[in-house]
Amino acid sequence: MPRNDPAKQLKWQDGDPVPEDSSVPSMAPPFWETKSLAEMTAAEWESLCDGCGQCCLIKLEDEDTGDIAVTRLACKLLDIGSCRCSNYENRQAYVDDCVKLTPEDVRSLGWLPETCAYRLIEEGGNLRWWHPLISGSPDTIHEAGISVRGSAISEKKVPEHRIPAHITGWIKRRKRR
Repeated sequence: MPRNDPAKQLKWQDGDPVPEDSSVPSMAPPFWETKSLAEMTAAEWESLCDGCGQCCLIKLEDEDTGDIAVTRLACKLLDIGSCRCSNYENRQAYVDDCVKLTPEDVRSLGWLPETCAYRLIEEGGNLRWWHPLISGSPDTIHEAGISVRGSAISEKKVPEHRIPAHITGWIKRRKRR
């Protein structure tokens, strides 16, 4: 009998029960499409970080306007090659102003990049093609040119008085919702 004999093929129709031992993949939507940020587990929350490293760039706030200057200087703990924190679990012990991002922060922090998965989900958007949860690879964020790899330098290499010389742009203060 030919390999593709229609008599031997299973035919599924809408409404047919799926056997418990079936290897048919689930068609359930991904967690980020069904849960709010506050409803996510710790593991789901952490997996939303795309590894761009933009959060770890040094930012300066204008006290008069609230506008934020973004620099190309990365936190001393950022591994610029991988765009991941070199001491994530203990980072706040070494960096006083390191932000431990929460769902509430996502709503109020105007400096989160427009490409940030947390911000996209909070604003009703979806993850981009290069996000590791979509692409299946942590490298696509770098391949797409979204990460700070290749453009950031460590703050350890720059004296504090020279930080303003590394400003790359400004973010206008976002209105709070």
